[in-house]
Parts: sequence; structure tokens; C-alpha cells
Amino acid sequence: MFYRRKFYIVKNEFIEIFNKHFNETNLPNQMKYGSRLIGRWMIPNDENTTEVFAIWEYDSYEKYNEIEANVRSDKEHRNRIEKWYEKNGGRDNVFKKYLLEVKNEELMSTVK
Repeated sequence: MFYRRKFYIVKNEFIEIFNKHFNETNLPNQMKYGSRLIGRWMIPNDENTTEVFAIWEYDSYEKYNEIEANVRSDKEHRNRIEKWYEKNGGRDNVFKKYLLEVKNEELMSTVK
């Protein structure tokens, strides 16, 4: 199995918009291609930001790469993503103003 953690530091004024986008756009498309969401959580980071992270499970690293390639090549999905960015001032604006940190990390088990 391969597990990954997608991690964000999000400005609080954007958190509702960000979570709605995940639930309505990103999650359905990920699951369409076989991603398995273990869970997605958020916790206050400081008075202005919130940490949001998701844990995903895949059969293997190769399967993860295959699913990601399918997600990224889905034209309808890419169009929905671009429209969302445009609605929120453009990709650069979203990353400069609202998504202050983003990480995509492999998780390694400590259980034998």
C-alpha cells in the first residue's frame, strides 16, 4: 500500500470556499479514478490560518501515479479547476493570498 498526506495552510477567510471546492470538485474526481480517501481534517494553525490535511490510500506508488495522471488529464475536471481559480482571482492570487503552504507527502508506516 502507498499512503500520502496532502497538507495546506489556509487563510481562515478562505476555508469555507476551499472545503466546498474539495467536496464538490476534487473529491469526486479523485474517487472517479480510484483514489481512496482515509479522511480529511482541519485544525486551527494560528489566529489567521487553519491547517487542512487529507490522508489518501493507494494500492501502490505506481497506482498513485496512474490515478494522478488520469485526474490531471481529465479535461472537464481541469476546466472546473480553472473556473474555480478564475472565480477566486486566478491561480497566482489564490496561492499568494489564501493557500500559504501546500505539501504532498508520502507517509511511511512505523508498524511492522
